[in-house]
Amino acid sequence: MRIGMRRVLWAGAVMVVGGAATLLSVSTASAAVPCASPWSAATVYTGGQTASYQGHNYSAKWWTQGDVPTAAGQWGVWADKGECDGGTEPSTPPSTPPSTPPTTPSTPPGTPPPTGDKWVVGYFAEWGVYGRNYHVKNIDTSGSAAKISHILYAFGNTANGRCSIGDSYADYEKAYTADQSVDGVADTWDQPLRGSFNQLRKLKKKYPHLKVIYSMGGWTWSGGFTQAAQNPAAFAESCYNLVEDPRWADVFDGIDIDWEYPNACGLTCDTSGPDAFNKVITALRARFGPSNLITAAITADGSTGGKIDATDYATAAQKLDKVFPMTYDFFGAWAAQGPTAPHSPLTSYPGIPQQGFWSDAAIQKLKSKGIPAAKILLGIGLYGRGWTGVTQTAPGGTATGAAPGTYEAGIEDYKVLKNSCPVTGTVAGTAYAKCGSNWWSYDTPSTIAGKMTYAKQQGLGGAFFWEFSGDTSNGELVTAINGNL
Repeated sequence: MRIGMRRVLWAGAVMVVGGAATLLSVSTASAAVPCASPWSAATVYTGGQTASYQGHNYSAKWWTQGDVPTAAGQWGVWADKGECDGGTEPSTPPSTPPSTPPTTPSTPPGTPPPTGDKWVVGYFAEWGVYGRNYHVKNIDTSGSAAKISHILYAFGNTANGRCSIGDSYADYEKAYTADQSVDGVADTWDQPLRGSFNQLRKLKKKYPHLKVIYSMGGWTWSGGFTQAAQNPAAFAESCYNLVEDPRWADVFDGIDIDWEYPNACGLTCDTSGPDAFNKVITALRARFGPSNLITAAITADGSTGGKIDATDYATAAQKLDKVFPMTYDFFGAWAAQGPTAPHSPLTSYPGIPQQGFWSDAAIQKLKSKGIPAAKILLGIGLYGRGWTGVTQTAPGGTATGAAPGTYEAGIEDYKVLKNSCPVTGTVAGTAYAKCGSNWWSYDTPSTIAGKMTYAKQQGLGGAFFWEFSGDTSNGELVTAINGNL
């Protein structure tokens, strides 16, 4: 079962920059050497190439990508060539304020945000600021900010049973120019908070209805939850200290636990027992108190004896505000020869490869265990999964491997697929497409409308999706979620 594999995308980019230094070095006014082009975590540097960072020029000793110039000192990949002049950070603070006043935030788009008790929740992937070039501002310019209620910021790490920053550069160090910034105001060299955290602060100011939840774990970083379950109070304390750090305490409205999977196997296997998840959630609620949001992304394995049955989710849900069963990634090209199958079927259909691997099976199992429908959200993927070497148009065909994808074989964004491989059919409440020898399944505005009708009929608490950057530049799928819920 590969529910949650979507979270692996660009994981390497997250890990290599996680140790970025947090202290700023200030150049003196006497520096005369011009600054090289600013260092970028996404750029590959070879031996001899130079980059500037925090008022110094650095020369690469050998091939590198993502290694922060200040992180490793004299034994690292970068050689400090000394102070430079004309970098992104001035040598001394400006003596006069800018001549142009800050841009006044524009009026939010006309579509009203979700009302009542329905949640519309979108994941923002911290590593999206690199290769995908997707930033918090894009949530605004796409029109999506006005149509959602909550943002899940993914991910914080859980190493050694403690909550910790996943990528300090993307989270709070990256400097944004005026054109990249939510409010049109550039970051300064000496401000206490930059990066996506500061952009989220600006987005919340522009859209006061928005709540932001810091999500911990995910497919790649769930291993630390096993140790967390051994000392839940210490884990909860570390999480509280991270989420409520004075530098960004106003940015976050709570914490999300994305453990893949308690008492079961994901990237690694956990044998903490069926009560481990509840122990962790209970400790978090005790530390965070009743006013902070606590949510959890959980398995959508509705099979008999599957991952839902392996854990006491029902008892934990009593302390949770919402649960997010990941009703996508049921099937994919990790089964290289197929059979082809939609990765996010709403219902069963003749020939489905695995019993219990559809959204309604998970929803009904969770409800049967006593979790109120109003606490459950339906998950939507803003991407498709696909195979190549396929000759059969309908689901169930054989394949030779994963279809080519922009960032990872077997995965492609909706914004690409809608044009490169248009829908040729629907099955089990979702869509599929065959173009050449490639076969893809993905949701469209039409199938999302049907899934939202289902969510309403079931009395669910709303919907959530992975993740913003897969949508079109005008938020086509987010609009369909909000407009039909």
